[in-house]
This record gives sequence, structure tokens and C-alpha cells, in this order.
Amino acid sequence: MREMQARAFEQRNSPYLLIKAPPASGKSRALMFLALDKLVNQGLRKAIVAVPEMSIGGSFKDTALTKHGFFADWKVKPENNLCIGGGEAGKVEAFKRFMASPDDILVCTHATLRFAFDKLNIELFNDCLVAIDEFHHVSADENNRLGNLIDALMQGSNAQIVAMTGSYFRGDTVPILQPEDEAQFTKVTYTYYEQLNGYQYLKSLGIGYHFYQGPYIKALPSVLDASKKTIIHIPNVNSGESTKDKHAEVDAILDALGEVQQQEPDTGIYRVKRKSDGKLLRVANLVDDNPAERPKVQAYLHNIHSADDMDIIIALGMAKEGFDWPFCEHVLTIGYRSSMTEIVQIIGRATRDCEGKTHAQFTNLIAQPDAQDDDVKVSVNNMLKAITTSLLMEQIMAPNIQFKPRSQWTGEPLPANTVLVDDHALPVSDKVLTILNGGKNEILAALMANEQVVKEAITESTPPEVITQVVLPSVIQTLYPDLTEYELEQVRSGILQSLFVGQCGGLVDEADLPSDAIIDNSQGQRSGNSNDSLNVNNQFIKMGDKFINIENLNIDLIDVVNPFHGAYEILSKSVTATMLKTIQEAVRANQAQVSEEEAVMLWPRIKAFASEHKREPSLNASDAIEVRYAEALAYIRKMKQQRTVRQEP
Repeated sequence: MREMQARAFEQRNSPYLLIKAPPASGKSRALMFLALDKLVNQGLRKAIVAVPEMSIGGSFKDTALTKHGFFADWKVKPENNLCIGGGEAGKVEAFKRFMASPDDILVCTHATLRFAFDKLNIELFNDCLVAIDEFHHVSADENNRLGNLIDALMQGSNAQIVAMTGSYFRGDTVPILQPEDEAQFTKVTYTYYEQLNGYQYLKSLGIGYHFYQGPYIKALPSVLDASKKTIIHIPNVNSGESTKDKHAEVDAILDALGEVQQQEPDTGIYRVKRKSDGKLLRVANLVDDNPAERPKVQAYLHNIHSADDMDIIIALGMAKEGFDWPFCEHVLTIGYRSSMTEIVQIIGRATRDCEGKTHAQFTNLIAQPDAQDDDVKVSVNNMLKAITTSLLMEQIMAPNIQFKPRSQWTGEPLPANTVLVDDHALPVSDKVLTILNGGKNEILAALMANEQVVKEAITESTPPEVITQVVLPSVIQTLYPDLTEYELEQVRSGILQSLFVGQCGGLVDEADLPSDAIIDNSQGQRSGNSNDSLNVNNQFIKMGDKFINIENLNIDLIDVVNPFHGAYEILSKSVTATMLKTIQEAVRANQAQVSEEEAVMLWPRIKAFASEHKREPSLNASDAIEVRYAEALAYIRKMKQQRTVRQEP
């Protein structure tokens, strides 16, 4: 078993299991191991595997597991593979026959499961395993039928559930499960960082965005390397980036690659003479939905066996979830994508381990706002959302900071990226540790779903404390309403510490410090990494030209650091000063009214500003943060005046 599969298999006795792991990490095989154990060793009668679309059902075809040492093979009878053509009515009847038969494994789509569930008595699902692949399609929203189905199974039967997802978020603010249901799931999380570390060939993954003005075709040569195995996703025809003629866009991309020599009649694949060296490229066009052509192209892509079989794939809605091309090195996405899940699925096309591939790259080509454009607000929104997406993906791929209570530390060298939490005075609950060590990405995703706040942070038009002291605690409380006030603060400070460590380039063990390192230990400074105070727990982060012991990090210091400052730096270097001002003004035009909570939090900074500058902050200032101080001051005075009026007889 792979590391992720072994980790999941350790939890095989859990009745409710949620596996979060990147695309191409082996989730399908992990489910086979789990399902067979539940059928053979745990007394369950049936295993029902539901996938979002028929093409993904191929991931659960017959697999000879015994030849690798497992105790049973995965076998699905042809009549129990419902990921085939035909209407849902016939598939529902086949599902009902399966439930009444002695057969033990069935594979179907989410839709078939929903329709069949409506036709069956819930008691028939007793002693069954229901496995949901691509679980991010589920939602706790009352209109989400798959979410209601999961809730009904948990409330009305003893069915066991294995849920798997390659995405950490749905792309909207609706939770995947009801909180009381999610609390019953055992979670197995496998990160992008762990996945890359476990690969034999692929060692790095880059996330980037490139801004362009004018037609995107003109910007294509700057981001498209025709020597890399690439999937190009052109914009949706309804988006602002689209020319509204998808076929003309494909033709323009082919021209950018080189000179079209022919289209193979049997396969539909284009042969293109590359501009740089004349090499003949194989290019697949999945944008063309002509029923006489697309099936030929798809059939060819299903039978790729070597790197030479394909060079470039051009797609619109295809080549995303479940699409398998291990040789892919670069996914180039043109235009803003609103769904974080879609981005994760696109990136997953390039993250399969493959001989000869050491680096994979995701590039988002984004339209730069035009200050003269009436639609500048939309362009700014899309630009900043795309940057937010990249930020979140970078955070997900970063080494995961793990927190360990000091009382449980034996004095042995700590694992890499592990931080001790002082719990002598106040204990750290298992609940807090579970959130910090496994739920951080969900919290960050929910934080970044607050689009206006993130835009203000990226453009540095709001004080960082608004995020760290107001918005972040609110997000945590929404996701984990049963936390005590003290537990919420522990989670908040832990997440900020993780973000801060990531911004500073990660943790450095004392033994790995440069010989000329300047160490700020809050009791003075010393140079070098001499062993006079060497301790296996001494870990440092670099701030400026100094190294600071992680244990000397003050939460007051972290609170005033903008977690999105890195994005602001990239933005400010990528656009002109005039464009940056346009972007900031567009963001400020939508800035939320000052809340009482924010005003209270900003009051000390307003007083400090007045003391330093010998004047009050101005609403007409060029500095966005000073303007926010002025707005907060106006709000405070308004509230004070209203209270005075109410108190008058």
C-alpha cells in the first residue's frame, strides 16, 4: 500500500470515514482495500461505490490486489457496473435487483444512487457500506439531495460510510455536512506536501498567475512552452475573457504552436509543426463537440501509453475531474475560475508521478483590469479572486505545521515542522489539536470565501487586525460552534502562527542555522550557531536578517502581520502604480461599513495615530488604512452621540 492507503486502512474499523487526499494519491485503491475488509472481516453485506460521473467509474474496475499481497481481489460483475450508457430508470431497476441479490459490490453514479435511494426502504441499507467518491459534490444545504441522503443514512440505518475527496472545499460557503454528522467521521488527511515527498519522480509543483491586456492569444507565447506536455483550458464562452468563438480560439492556439500539417482521420488528432524546431506535435482538440470527431479523440486519449503519444490537449469543460494523462507537466488555465474545487481538479491533472517528470506547473492567465473599462470592478474581482485561489493552494501545498503539547514531549528530537504548545498553565484539548493539525485548510478556505475581506487584505486597504482579530475568530466559531472562548483563541493563535511561519519561509532547526546567523532571542542577540544553548526543541524562523526562536514569537507581533502581504507584494510588482491605485479604489468602493467589533478593535490604533501625527485620521487621505481609521472614528462618534440622545430625559 502507498502511505496514504496505509493511513486510511489503519482506520478501517471506523463506521464513518472521511479521506481527504489530493488527486492521483491512490484514493480509489484505498477504497477497494477498505471495502473488501468490511465485506470479508467486518460482516458487512454489500459495498456500494458512487462516483460523480460515468467516466470516473473506470477507476473501480476489476483489480488483482492479491498479486501484491492483499487477501482478496476487487471484482465487479458486469451487471453491477452501472457507469454505462442507458437511462436512469433501467439503472435504478438494476440497483434494486442488486440490493435483493447476494452480490456484494456495485459501482454507480451519484445520480443513480440518489434515484435508487428514493425507491428503496432505508432498512435495506443496513449492514452496507456506502462509499461516495468526490465527496465535495455533497452539501449540507437542504436542497442538496446527496447531502440529505448521507444524513438520512446516518440517522435511519446502521450503514457505514466512506467519503473521499481530492478537494478541501466545495467552492462555496455551504458546509459539506451538518456539524453533528461531520463530528462522527474519522478523518484521514493526506496533503499535497506529503504526496510530493512520497513520489519517485515528481518533486515540485508550481502555482502561478500571469496578467495580460488585450486578447489572451497575444499573451499566450509568454506562458506556453510547447516543449512541455500541456493541457490548455480556454475560457468559458460566457466569460469576459472569451472571444465568444471557441473554435476560432482553438485555431489561434494551433497557430501559436506552429503550422498545422494534418488532422489524422482515424483519431482526430492534429499534427502541428512546432515553430521553434520543426518537431511534429500531437495536439488533441476536446473543445470541438462534433459527435463525429470528439469520440475518436477521446478513444485515442484513453489509449495513451507513452509520452510521445500526445503533446498538447486543448479543452473547455473536459480534461478535469477524473481525466488521466500521467505525462502532463503543465496545466494552463485561461481566465478566472470561480470554483476552488475546479482549480484543484485541474491541478490534479498534472500531479501524477511519472518517469521523466520532476516538476509540474499550474498557470492561470488572467485579464488585467483596464482603468478605462466600465467593467473594471468585475475585472478587479476576478483578478483578486484568482490571486486568492493561488494563495490558498500555496498554503495547502506548504509543509503542514504540527502542534504537540509540551507535556507530551519526551525530550527527543521533534519531527520536522513540529511546534510545541505550552500546556502547563492551561491545557490544550484534543479537539484543539485535531483542528490545528487537520482542519486548518478548511478554516483558511472559509476565511478566503469572505471575498471582500480578502480583497481588502490583498490590496492592503484594511488593517491586518481586522482579519486576525475579527474575521478569523468569527470563521472559526462558525465552523466549530462548540469551542470554548479559550479554545477558540488557541485555534486562532495557532493558525496565525502557522501562516506566519509559512510567510517567513518555514522552520529552521538550530543545527541547520547558517554559521553567521544573527539570533534574536529576546534577551539580546548572539551570532553563529554555537552549541552553548543547543536544544533539540530550538527552532527558528527568519525575519529580515535575524533568526527568532519560534517560542519567543509574541501573538501581538503576529496579529499585526497581514497574512496576505505576499499577495500584495506580487500584485504591486505585476501592475503599474496607476493600475494598483485603480484596483484599490475598486475594492474600497465595496468596502463594508465599520462594525462595532471592528471599531473597538481599531480604537487603540486610532489613538496611537493621533498621538504620532498630532491630528485625527482623514477620510480624504491617500492611505487606505488611514481612511479606515477615519471611518471607524466617525462610527464611534456616531454611536456615542446616539447613546447620549437615548440617555437624555
